[in-house]
This record gives sequence, structure tokens and C-alpha cells, in this order.
Amino acid sequence: MAFSCDGQVSATAPALRPPTPPQPRASSIVDPRVGDLGPALLALEDGTVFPGIAFGAAEAAGGDLVVNTSQTGYQEVCTDPSYAGQVVVMTYPLIGNYGRLIGDDQSIRPWLRALVVANATAAVLDDVRQLAALLRGAGIPAIAGIDTRALARHLRANGSLRGIVTEPGFVDRDGAVDRARDVPRWEDQDFVGQVSPSSIMDVGRHDEDGPLIGIVDFGLKSNIVQAMRRRGARVRILPHTISTSVALMPEVDGMILSPGPGDPARLDGPVALARAIIDDGRPLLGICLGHQIVARAAGADTTRLRFGHHGANHPVRDVDSGLVQVTAQNHEVQVVGTSLPAGSGFRVSQVNLNDGSVEGLRHATLPIETVQYHPEGAPGPLDALAVFDRFVAAAAAPTR
Repeated sequence: MAFSCDGQVSATAPALRPPTPPQPRASSIVDPRVGDLGPALLALEDGTVFPGIAFGAAEAAGGDLVVNTSQTGYQEVCTDPSYAGQVVVMTYPLIGNYGRLIGDDQSIRPWLRALVVANATAAVLDDVRQLAALLRGAGIPAIAGIDTRALARHLRANGSLRGIVTEPGFVDRDGAVDRARDVPRWEDQDFVGQVSPSSIMDVGRHDEDGPLIGIVDFGLKSNIVQAMRRRGARVRILPHTISTSVALMPEVDGMILSPGPGDPARLDGPVALARAIIDDGRPLLGICLGHQIVARAAGADTTRLRFGHHGANHPVRDVDSGLVQVTAQNHEVQVVGTSLPAGSGFRVSQVNLNDGSVEGLRHATLPIETVQYHPEGAPGPLDALAVFDRFVAAAAAPTR
């Protein structure tokens, strides 16, 4: 119903409605220099579907969704083996604002299953330096045009969910949800076996004076090797299947159990190795997955977090000093501090100020320390580098 110019009521005049907002153009979601591949879907196992624009490899892939809050470091995230098997959601809305530097890659290839962003930008004209080129070369799909912050809130409310990024042109919502539900469960997959090397590699000359550090590679990031080298140490990278006798050769001065993907409850062999290193008494540093493996070797339990810790801004308090550090994190599992056996010699040394979860362990008498976060910090802050200083100092001490 509406009024005419003469004040009479008209039954036929159309009702006023707000104009329909225009649909966003693909070029406003994916920079033309990146190049979009057409419509695609992000579908979750709970039936939630997000339409978007494909810009990675022209393939489909699925895994557990994890949210990363970093503004930068997307190159390091993509090449971090700890993200193996996961669909990474970047909450910062502009991804691609700077170009890729090959030297900042954390491993030889990307390991994530797919990348989800709000806007795919391009700050460089050189195709080789664009994030999309890295993903396409490795067969990793990516999707833009997603409200990643709404997606992050959805995951926070509902916990970890499996999802799939469809290939370009696949827009069947029900079919995409069915495919998401067919994605294998995270707990059932051996990710360490996928990312760990099959042979030993030494980094540094034999005639160098620094301590020799053995690193068991469960998904090693190159920044950890560089952190050791900057402190004058030589490095020996070891497969996750390494025997105790080879790992603990007499010339090895200290051991690092590296970060990596997956559930430590699956890793009986590495837990047995960690127990042997503890009994040997050599300096030992466990990082992220390595921290969880040491905890299980000490007799503690581990459980999966509701939606994990991922990002570059997690506050951690040191129990002894009270110092608070801002840390980079990427893990799905936590150590249950109350499950540490009283006679293990280990105690909780650091805690997460967001949720109180365990962020580190220290041994009462042995030079052993573990941290749940990533002191190598790529991407992330540099607050926690002192853990490397303490470890290398212990490995270099003339006690053996």
C-alpha cells in the first residue's frame, strides 16, 4: 500500500525495498596479478558452507581446519611441516602484501592441505615471488572471499572441524559437505612419517669447535637449525626412526626433539627414544611435538585441545621468574600437568595465560627443558630465544 500525489491510497503502488547490494567482483577478492580460477567452496563437516574464489592449485583437498592469527609469515606457515594435513585459515584479511623470499621457507615444500583467506593480494609483479605460485607449484588449493573471522568464531564455538576446499567450478553445496565428512580424521593419520627425512644429514664442518647437536626431525623448521648455527653449534639432523645407539653417539653433545605435526599418542618409538635420552642425562630440548613426546616419556598424559593454539601472539608466563613472553604457537595437543608422576623429576615450568595450559617442563637435576611454543619464531615474536641460549650453553659445558 502507498499514497499517491493527491493523498489517495493506492493498492497497486510497489512497496519500497532497500536496494540489493552488488555482489563483490572476483577482482576485488583476488588481485588480478594473482589470477582467480573461478568459484569454489569451503565446506565443513557440520554442514556449514562458505562460497569463495579459487586461486591456488586447481585441485580439491581437505583436512582439519586451524586458525592462524598472524598478520605476516604466511610463507613460513605454508612451508612449516607442523601444518601437514591441515587446512589453514588466516584471520588477517590481506594475505599476499609482500613477496616470497626463498630463504625464508621453513622446509623444501608446502605441507598444509589448503589455504583459506579473505583477500588474496599481490605486492610484487614477479610471479615466482607470489604466494599463489608457491601453492600452485606444490598442488595446494587456496580459496579467497571467505569471512575468515566469522569462520574463526564458528570454530571457536564448535571446536575442531574437518573441511574441504573444492576444485574450481565445484559449487554443489551438499556434495561438498559429503566430501568434507569423508576426510580422514586427524587422529588416524601418521603425519610425522610423511615429513621426516629418511637419512642423516650433518650441517657444519667437522673441524668446527662448537658442540654437536643432534636434532630428531619430526617436522623440523629450518629456523631451528639456523638458531643452532648462529650460536656456534654443529647440527646432525636425524630421522624419526633413528635408533638410540646412533642418536646417542659419543660425539653428540646435546639433543633436540623437533616440532612436528600429529598426535604424540601415536609415536611410541619416539617416546622410547626420549626416555633413553632422559636416562642418558645429556642436555635435551623438546619443542612443541618434541615437548609432548618428552612429557609422555616422563609418564604424563596428553589430550587434544578443543580448537588448538595457532598464531603469533600467545602470552606465556615462566613459573620461576614470573617473566611473561609473547610466543608463536601451532599445536592441537596439550600436556596434562597434573598427570606428571611425582618421581619423574619433571615439573611444569611455563603456563599459557589465555587458558592455563602447560607451555613448558623442566627437570629438577638434569639439563632438560621443553617448550610447547616455537622459540624459533617464524612467524612470530623473538621473546623466547633465550631457551636456545640455555640449551647450547648446557651442551657446550665440559661435563662429559
